[in-house]
Amino acid sequence: MAQAQKKASLLQIARAVFWSFLGIRKRRDYEADSVELKPQQVIVAGLIGAAFLVLGLILLVRLVISKLV
Repeated sequence: MAQAQKKASLLQIARAVFWSFLGIRKRRDYEADSVELKPQQVIVAGLIGAAFLVLGLILLVRLVISKLV
């Protein structure tokens, strides 16, 4: 009988995307994520994570430039 797929929580999805952005993954975590995470979840979380990264960099640059002027 087929085993029901375990649903991943938002924290698990965010953690997987964060560590993937850094390029650091343990094999056991990767294998667990590949079973629990759906591709759609990873894509959406990746886009949101990329948006936060870009906005954070923009804010950091604006802060540094405002301190110099």
